[in-house]
Amino acid sequence: MVLFPPGKGGGDDVGYGRKGKGVTQHLLVDGEGMPMPMSIITTSAGGDERAQVINLLAEVQVFGPYRIKPKSCPKQLQGDKGYDSQKLRVSLRSKGIQPLIPRRVWPGNKQKPGRKPPPLKDRFKVERCFAWIQRKFRRLCIRWERRRRFWDGFIELGTVLIWMERLLRN
Repeated sequence: MVLFPPGKGGGDDVGYGRKGKGVTQHLLVDGEGMPMPMSIITTSAGGDERAQVINLLAEVQVFGPYRIKPKSCPKQLQGDKGYDSQKLRVSLRSKGIQPLIPRRVWPGNKQKPGRKPPPLKDRFKVERCFAWIQRKFRRLCIRWERRRRFWDGFIELGTVLIWMERLLRN
């Protein structure tokens, strides 16, 4: 699936979503809340978040403690109720990833049988990463750039600077 077809104007991904006009940032973080390099995708505000998970995982390389060759997928993937989809769960399991996604509760529906996923304890790590990006880089709070490549470049630059600060601190 092509996310951003070439030849489009570049400013065509700002759309109207539930909260108004804007852009949605899709981000993967590691177990410590640090953004994964090259794992940020921006789509229009009205886009489906579940459709971007597989594309995000295709960008990631996971290094283990004794691995020279990186893996292309983590063991587990945790998400909030917005990512609840049977199609997503099946595609994650086919890649060998255990989905830790709670099910949405719809009024009037019975609870499905089976084991419930554990409660989300690490959700604050993702929100903290977004707060780092927005606090340290005010330019990324509101999208001022009209072209997608400039906007994505600033987001990647922000990710690199967060990692450089972390590495210099250690």
